[in-house]
Amino acid sequence: MTISDTRDETTDQSGQLIKALLAEERQRLAGYKIVKDEPSQIKSLLEELLKRSDVDAVILNGGTGIAPRDGTFEVVSGLVEKCLDGFGEIFRFLSYQEIGSAAIMSRAVAGGAKGKILISLPGSRAAVDLAMRRLVLPELGHMVSQLQGK
Repeated sequence: MTISDTRDETTDQSGQLIKALLAEERQRLAGYKIVKDEPSQIKSLLEELLKRSDVDAVILNGGTGIAPRDGTFEVVSGLVEKCLDGFGEIFRFLSYQEIGSAAIMSRAVAGGAKGKILISLPGSRAAVDLAMRRLVLPELGHMVSQLQGK
C-alpha cells in the first residue's frame, strides 16, 4: 500500500520495489493499492485488509514524515495492538548510517494488529530498499508465525 497524493503505478518506485522484493522471496502478494494521504482513507483500507483471511501482513510506504499531510503514523499506530519498537529504532539507526541526522524525521513503525503484521515505511525508494532488505524480508515469516502462534 503506497500512501501518496502524487504517485501513480508508473511513478511509484517504492511500491514497485516492495512488490519486486516480495516476489524474489516468493512471498504471495494479496494486493497493491495507492491511497491518498487522507487518514480516513488509509484507516478504512487497513481495517478492510485486517479482516481478510488471505492477508498475513500489510506493508505501507509513505506518509511517515512530519509534514502537515503525513498522517500514516497516527493511523497505523492507532491500529497496532503490539508495537515492535525495535523495528523503528533499528530502522532509524541503519538509516542514520546512510543519511545522517535526517533519519530522526522518520516515523517508521511496525507491529501486530488483529493477528496481522503492519509495517509502515517511509516513501523514499532508498528507505524502502534498506528496510525491506535489512529488516522486513529477513524477519517477515518469523513475525507472522510468532504473532499467529504457529
